Amino acid sequence: MSDLKSMIAQAGESMSKAVDHLEELLGRVRAGKANPKILDGIMVEYYGSLVPLNQVGSVTIPDAKSIVITPWEKTIIRDIERAIINSPLGITPENNGELIRLGIPPLTEDRRRELVKQVKSDAEEAKIRVRNVRRDTNDAVKKSIKTDNTPEDVAKDAEAEVQKLHDKYIKRIDELFGEKEKEIMTV
Repeated sequence: MSDLKSMIAQAGESMSKAVDHLEELLGRVRAGKANPKILDGIMVEYYGSLVPLNQVGSVTIPDAKSIVITPWEKTIIRDIERAIINSPLGITPENNGELIRLGIPPLTEDRRRELVKQVKSDAEEAKIRVRNVRRDTNDAVKKSIKTDNTPEDVAKDAEAEVQKLHDKYIKRIDELFGEKEKEIMTV
């Protein structure tokens, strides 16, 4: 019995991680307005090692169409600029010697559609992860009937509980996708 409860708890945790990963991915997608999360994946060369951009300077949003990066050391401003240029962000930084300004250009209709496809693909991958967790947990529950002599009705209840978790997280993924799609397509 406690084995089944721990399996269900583990399944819920794994499904939650899949949704959290999707949220992180969606936060990095540029939707036409300034968002500091789009810089999260950018690594800067700093004294011989790669560190996240937000650890070498402060990132601020002065208005809806620009991001300002103020490095803590003026000597690494070129490294920050190079890291942004080499990233898949597609934005050219403006360096004035003191700080770096990123102007967020408006998205074209084609780029918006492309981003929606990318976001949909990410959401589908998260759904696949959640479904795989459900399948693996249900397989373990069925195996426990044979190996641990778990009563079938208890196993059926456990499978129903796993299905409820699955439905909850799939619904959350759909909500996240819908919100991001709306944000991307809003001009």
